[in-house]
Amino acid sequence: MVQKEIIGKVISTVRDKTVTVAVERKIAHCKYHKIITRTKSYQVHDENNQCNRGDIIQIQQIRPISKTKKWKFNKFIKQTIHTNLGKTI
Repeated sequence: MVQKEIIGKVISTVRDKTVTVAVERKIAHCKYHKIITRTKSYQVHDENNQCNRGDIIQIQQIRPISKTKKWKFNKFIKQTIHTNLGKTI
């Protein structure tokens, strides 16, 4: 079976070995034909806790690990740089 892979932005890293990733997609409204942005969040398994908030990552669909985790971290697309002051660059 082919595994799905999607790209999203990390929005939360509070839990151990789990990150929350927001995936945006653009659709056209069926009646008004306006482009609308839809956002869906996924709970992603991050084994080594290497993702930080603001990173753009690729996630891959896997077998269910828990009730909400059905995706795992695959690779970085764009990694943010964190300073020791707590600010991102």
